[in-house]
Amino acid sequence: MASLKNAAVLARSFSSSSQNLQLVKPRIAIFGIEGRYANALYSAASKQKKLDAVEKDLLKFQAAVRSDKSLADFIYNPLVNKALKRDAIANGLKKLNYNDVSVNLFGALAENGRMKYLDQVIDAYGRLMSAERGEVLCEVVTAKPLDAAAVKELESALAGFAKTGEKIILTKKVDPGIMGGMIVSVGDRFVDMSIASKIKQYTKVLKDVA
Repeated sequence: MASLKNAAVLARSFSSSSQNLQLVKPRIAIFGIEGRYANALYSAASKQKKLDAVEKDLLKFQAAVRSDKSLADFIYNPLVNKALKRDAIANGLKKLNYNDVSVNLFGALAENGRMKYLDQVIDAYGRLMSAERGEVLCEVVTAKPLDAAAVKELESALAGFAKTGEKIILTKKVDPGIMGGMIVSVGDRFVDMSIASKIKQYTKVLKDVA
């Protein structure tokens, strides 16, 4: 109940209109602090038909913070006065023609001392937008890079997880630490088929027997 109240307050602060405060629910649910902000942002942007524009703003701001150390220091410094940080961000982004919905999000994060969650909120909104576009996010971790034939076979197997109108968005990562096999996550499904995981399981069994 508290989370719903918080989301309503956030949505109200993001929206430039005080009318129709009913939240617009996204296609998937994301929880936690980043989820509350992302859900409220989605609701406000949806009402103003600015979902795509806001996503572009978020990615542009994220890239700016990552590439500008002085900006990052200002954004993440907890000692900077919250109101000063909020106003500085708002004035700067308005001059750069950011959408009001986006400006209000960054202002809310600054005012509430939540700027440390910036990347998580942006990533969460990206997941909401992927769901909006009918994308099913899939991540595959392997010990070595997959060759073209293996990628094609994997994509074919993963296609079965997509419903009509959906498409698989595959991200490939390499982690030598898993030793072999693969770790696959599709949406909210997770399967660990790595050799490292099997060794861990077998080691536990041996210890239990001993």
